Amino acid sequence: MRTVSVAETKAHLSQVLSRVEAGEEVVITRRGRPVARLAPVRKALQPVPSLSDFRASLPVSRRSAAKTIRQMRDEGY
Repeated sequence: MRTVSVAETKAHLSQVLSRVEAGEEVVITRRGRPVARLAPVRKALQPVPSLSDFRASLPVSRRSAAKTIRQMRDEGY
């Protein structure tokens, strides 16, 4: 995470925004204190059109969830 002053941000806004677009977070400071954080916009998740269709597409498990969780725990997950 890069830190830049307000004056530097004003003077080089295009460069700061290019860094943010590339995925970097930038903290803007005024007199050495953070006042804002610029972060790239994340793509919104696409909602599942139909929850019942989604559930129907999942494979059926023959074991209970409790047994699966215990096995995962015992294996170190």
